[in-house]
Amino acid sequence: MLDFISSIAILIAALTFIAGVSAWRREFVGKHRIELAESVLAMFYEAADAIKQIRNPSSFVGEGATRKRSKNELAEDSRLLDQANIIFERYKKREALFSQIGAKRYRVMAMFGPSSKEPFEELDAIINEILNAARMLGSHYWPRQGRVEMTPKEFKKHQEEMQNYEMVFWLMDEDKDTISPRVQKIIEKIESILQPAFVSQNNFVTGAIDDIKSYIGMFGRLFKKQESNNK
Repeated sequence: MLDFISSIAILIAALTFIAGVSAWRREFVGKHRIELAESVLAMFYEAADAIKQIRNPSSFVGEGATRKRSKNELAEDSRLLDQANIIFERYKKREALFSQIGAKRYRVMAMFGPSSKEPFEELDAIINEILNAARMLGSHYWPRQGRVEMTPKEFKKHQEEMQNYEMVFWLMDEDKDTISPRVQKIIEKIESILQPAFVSQNNFVTGAIDDIKSYIGMFGRLFKKQESNNK
């Protein structure tokens, strides 16, 4: 009888310890998940605004003129190249933000699974598309417009390609904008991925109870095995 009471006391003490450790571990991990989720969400929201600012069709005098000019560059070429360079200047001012987002990718993957890398990759792809559109428009399409002789077929192809790049380059009306809807989908995707971090405190209690049940089951199996061996 005394052995039984002693065993029960030890079991109760063990379960109390397990409950405390389980709750602490879950709270510790949960706190870090919440902090990471909050910081990453804030940066993605900021990135969405930054992309709008980078693509803003309005510009001020002298914007884009920081690039290095070639020796024999014509005034008209300078104007077009400066216009394309606006995107690079604006991106440069916000480059640190996008670098910080990239640096969080692997921590998010570690806590929320490998598929959580998708919003990061899609954001990178959009930035690269915008910068590539600036290169193509400044070095090829705008300089050729009205200055290079083309057949009607060639001119139509040139116009279509140029307009496609401009829809990436500039912030357009909703019916023409190809970038903003994709940015919004990225925001929705990262929100969905990070949402499980914001769980209620009840989940920590439930988790601790689940751990206790698991250990009770384990002790029960060990006790039955011991009884069987004694027989």
